[in-house]
Amino acid sequence: MLSVQDGRLPSVLHWGPDLGEVSEHDLAVLRAATVPQVVNNDLDVHVPVGLLPEMATGWRGRPGLSGHRDGAGWSPSARLVRWDVRPSGPGQGGSAVFEGEDADAGLAVRLELELRPSGLVRTRAAVRNLLAEAYVVDGLVPALPVPETATELLDLAGRWGRERAPQRVPFAVGAHSRENRRGRTGPDAPLVLAAGAEGFGFRTGEVWAVHTAWSGNHVTCAERVAEGGRLLSGGELLLPGEVRLAEGEEYVGPWLYGAHAADGLDGVAARFHTDLRAREQHPGSPRPVVMNVWEAVYFDHDLDRLVDLARLGAEVGAERFVLDDGWFRHRRDDSAGLGDWYVDEDVWPQGLAPLVDAVRAHGMEFGLWFEPEMVNPDSDLARAHPDWILRTGGREPLLSRRQQVLDLGNPDARAHILERLDSLLTEYDISYVKWDHNRDLLDAGSGPVRAAGVHAQTLAVYGLLDELRRRHPEVEIESCSSGGLRVDLGILERTDRVWGSDCIDPLERQQIQRWTTQLVPPELVGSHVGSPHSHTTGRTHDLSFRAGTALFCSFGIEWDISSASAEERQELAGWVSLYQEVRGLLHTGTVVRADQWDPAVALHGVVAPDGSDALFALVQLTTALTSVPGSVRLPGLRPEATYRVVAQAPGDLPRVRRQRLTPWLAEDDGVVLPGSVLASAGLRAPALDPEQLLLLRVTEVPSPAARGGAR
Repeated sequence: MLSVQDGRLPSVLHWGPDLGEVSEHDLAVLRAATVPQVVNNDLDVHVPVGLLPEMATGWRGRPGLSGHRDGAGWSPSARLVRWDVRPSGPGQGGSAVFEGEDADAGLAVRLELELRPSGLVRTRAAVRNLLAEAYVVDGLVPALPVPETATELLDLAGRWGRERAPQRVPFAVGAHSRENRRGRTGPDAPLVLAAGAEGFGFRTGEVWAVHTAWSGNHVTCAERVAEGGRLLSGGELLLPGEVRLAEGEEYVGPWLYGAHAADGLDGVAARFHTDLRAREQHPGSPRPVVMNVWEAVYFDHDLDRLVDLARLGAEVGAERFVLDDGWFRHRRDDSAGLGDWYVDEDVWPQGLAPLVDAVRAHGMEFGLWFEPEMVNPDSDLARAHPDWILRTGGREPLLSRRQQVLDLGNPDARAHILERLDSLLTEYDISYVKWDHNRDLLDAGSGPVRAAGVHAQTLAVYGLLDELRRRHPEVEIESCSSGGLRVDLGILERTDRVWGSDCIDPLERQQIQRWTTQLVPPELVGSHVGSPHSHTTGRTHDLSFRAGTALFCSFGIEWDISSASAEERQELAGWVSLYQEVRGLLHTGTVVRADQWDPAVALHGVVAPDGSDALFALVQLTTALTSVPGSVRLPGLRPEATYRVVAQAPGDLPRVRRQRLTPWLAEDDGVVLPGSVLASAGLRAPALDPEQLLLLRVTEVPSPAARGGAR
């Protein structure tokens, strides 16, 4: 709910629970009733903080627009000159555009705000230079206010292989600012920044959350000032001089998404998932079982071996075969060849056609790995075009993974990469591209003067993806950036899946996936069954734990299954079959996560949109403190409906601390209880061994009469 006063840019009068039918008179009274008292040593007149906070209105925190014109125009104050509000029908959202000008500063600003059918709001700002003298934009960061009841903050931290670890801090006076300076969304990016009453959880508490939809440097901030205001804000983090506007030029910042929910973090996640699923470009076909051969062969490419892996993959039910790194010129390890996007004639004398044909003959789609934004110094491309490498001045950035970054802001470099990818996608029957990005942008200078270039690089990558999709609309693209780094709504406007993490140890993946789905629905998060022994952690896990963990996302296989026994491949085929049976549920339903009553145990699941079906995973993460487990509650079910709960094969035989399962699980037909009972009283959990997982299938029964005798 917006308010416009005294010719200024709009402020938010209310962002929170639906107020129902409110008259114009009520709104006027509400606006008057929210004006704070004037207190000692404060301004004589209160001006509400706007969607684009201005210092001129008395806001003492981060300004929405910061910049200057050789020292002038540093404190703009825009006056509203026009607006366009377009409400839609009930449940359909609406949009508004507000334009303002500051004649003294020579600037025009535009604010866009959308209320989407999902319940998300999103806003972005633009600034245009009206004068002949250049204007340097230092920051453009819109903000959304939250009430005083939001006393605690939650966001995510992490590192490579352990992305998206939650952290909580009090919403104290000052700024909790998360600044991403990696040139790409990093493992330590906040993903979402949430504010709520202390102790808010997955299922409880009122929560406000924001996400900055940008794949380059960005900032997401929670700020509380001494006067009492609290804002959540986000935008691009601009390096010095990255945006310099000539007369008439405009800079448009990224979208800041906001979500409010009265029912905890699950309610916030549901809004993001609903919004993403409503996109025109959202994948509409069932998410295929992916078999990626990276951990099976690494750089050791041999046609016969790969064809045999394709055969074995098809036998267990794989639907998409992906050839990873190592197929292009000079690429026998990770020290050379990046940038030389030609099929290696020595390894593939007949090109990739024999492998593509064999994969297709087994009924699978074919996918191929690229890392188009990177280059090895030991490559034909780097030797031919050293000027195409991002650098500052005369020095090259420090190496990372023995590679540098191509300057895609250079039109010639961008055209070359587009031609190479377009040529390969045209020549071969490729349905899927795994688009990798394996180093941060350090000293990322672009162009003849080597000015800061992360902004231009991000836009160039977006443009490259957009053009490639225009030319090959049938090809799906996965965003893989050192595993699970570039996960944001900017890259997801142009891709069909993100890789959750390079770590596919299922114990680590339990946390990674639990929190990745705070923003991204499970069908867009790649998760694969790895080998029994994880190369990233050294742990060894049962197939049931590995597969049961991968099941709840976009499922695949990253394991040399030629080394597996016939029994293991048969068990894997059972998991593939289950995924194919339940992916319609998992990829359209509502993600639910129980608040943990014991840090050793986690429960998560997906409930069908109509509440008729659900699949839960009860996960024993570590050894339990007590010998007898407590009860586990199943959230998200319809309270008035009656359900049957059974163990779901093949995830029905975890290792337990005694030979026999909890009595109710031993019953072939499980138990039948109302959803209200399952959510509030729950069922006694079995005593699982650590790093084990039990699947529970919950299906609605026709009527209470089907319940029979109480158990």
